Amino acid sequence: MNMDGLKLKLTAVFEPSSEGGYTCHLEELPEVFSEGETLEEARANLLDALTQVMEYHREEARKNLVPGATREELQLAAS
Repeated sequence: MNMDGLKLKLTAVFEPSSEGGYTCHLEELPEVFSEGETLEEARANLLDALTQVMEYHREEARKNLVPGATREELQLAAS
């Protein structure tokens, strides 16, 4: 598989909150969610939440790495 030009597309959902501002989540990764007073703040907070969830899963996966396993980082372009 050629990884050149590989893009990962995620769908962010922003919903108005009854208290004001927005709640948001990623459709494909329901454990990634956040909120913000504006769409811009909610978007930035959602990206921060995605980073934190990825870091958590990476750390947990390394704890259970099978001896001899090959790890490889994939760089995905933002769309």
